[in-house]
Amino acid sequence: MNAEVVKIPEDLFLDCEPGPYVSELATDRPGDNGAAQIVRDRLSAIGLDGLRARAKAAENDLMSLGVTFTVYSDATAIDRILPFDCIPRIITAAEWRKLETGVQQRVAAINAFLHDIYHDRKILRDGIVPAELVLGNANYRPEMENFPVRFGTYVHICGIDIIRDQFGDFRVLEDNARTPSGVSYVVENRHLMRRAFPDLLAGMSLMPVDDYGRRLREALTEIAPEGVDDPQVVLLSPGIYNSAYFEHVFLAREMGVPLVEGPDLVVEDDRVFMKTTAGLRAVHSIYRRLGDDFLDPTVFRPESLLGVPGLIRAWRKGNVALANAVGTGVADDKAVYAYMPRIIKYYLDQDPILANVETNICREAEGLAYTLDNLDQLVTKPVGESGGYGITIGPRATREELEASRAALIANPSNWISQPVIGLSVCPTLTDDGIRQRHLDLRPFAVTGRSTWVLPGGLSRVALKAGSLIVNSSQGGGSKDTWVLAEESRR
Repeated sequence: MNAEVVKIPEDLFLDCEPGPYVSELATDRPGDNGAAQIVRDRLSAIGLDGLRARAKAAENDLMSLGVTFTVYSDATAIDRILPFDCIPRIITAAEWRKLETGVQQRVAAINAFLHDIYHDRKILRDGIVPAELVLGNANYRPEMENFPVRFGTYVHICGIDIIRDQFGDFRVLEDNARTPSGVSYVVENRHLMRRAFPDLLAGMSLMPVDDYGRRLREALTEIAPEGVDDPQVVLLSPGIYNSAYFEHVFLAREMGVPLVEGPDLVVEDDRVFMKTTAGLRAVHSIYRRLGDDFLDPTVFRPESLLGVPGLIRAWRKGNVALANAVGTGVADDKAVYAYMPRIIKYYLDQDPILANVETNICREAEGLAYTLDNLDQLVTKPVGESGGYGITIGPRATREELEASRAALIANPSNWISQPVIGLSVCPTLTDDGIRQRHLDLRPFAVTGRSTWVLPGGLSRVALKAGSLIVNSSQGGGSKDTWVLAEESRR
């Protein structure tokens, strides 16, 4: 199809706007250079029936390629595709510069915080962050105390969840510093668009997303033990029944490294080896996609069959590197999140480039009182959950749900935070009723070795249910291709 659209047979966006929320496909944003209008025109030229046919073919493509995830709470299915919406989200070059520098700043502060709490604990002594919030945290690992990591990098792969509020400002909603998932969909979504919608991409000047595997391998090579000329990198997976197993396969392929499970590795003389048909082969750097508790049964859960006995000892001896480091979960605790602006200021002497969403810490008397008094106007979240589980959205909750939330808060206030309901931005989305606005967020991925690189764009997760603010895949959300415009985007 010709990149220039002369005649538009129908306007598919008539029922989409205007609305009360910021639209990620608005045609009047500074720096857009007409890209949104081009996309709208080309989608209208394809037509609603054409879009639906191509979208169906794209979903079949995802299933045939095995681009799936698992919902553990669903006993009826193991594999499920992440619904893909064919209408892209557009981020301008200027917007991306702010997002990129904001993510890099946040990752630097997180790594400084983790180094400090496992060494000198200055931030705790100075009262910037309550000591009991850190030392009593379920994710705090005494095994990391006084243990240095290369370049001071604890979080090598970080996913920062970001929203745009009703005023158009980007805000951080959550930090994911343990084993963040979803980056495979960023790359696969772009591949899918190229196959199914080449006419939509024609002539568009976009920042590429195909470099993630190479960048990740470079970072893992950088953190390998010193003196190793050609480090062996592997990806350690819990196995096929893990919800993100497809991503493990994808990333191992993109990096060009072996995908292994615990029984494939063995520790001898405090060194890690991979079992091969030719014998044992030394391993120097491990991208691990299983939680701390399962890594090494001699240190953590003795019943774990997923990990490698002796792995932590080999790591502490300096014979292997782990990414992410053990104990990083302290930094993505939702209560610690509330202190991130102070953490950034403390270590970097900078104001946050990306602000937090206002957060009430229910472990503090004032935060608990305010939350209980305004429960029907707030979003309450458990600090240790992910995937959208346990959240109560006050204005949309039933009386029974609010009372259950109140009881949970009173029983264990330390497990909860609350936040105001944010008017998440929207993007036109293909639905059964036509093209409609749906809420979405963004998860950029940062890779850190010596320095931090951020994948242009990230995972745009969209709430496919009308009016829903929960975008998580486990709660019925989908994803979109995220287009970061280069400095000049042309027709």
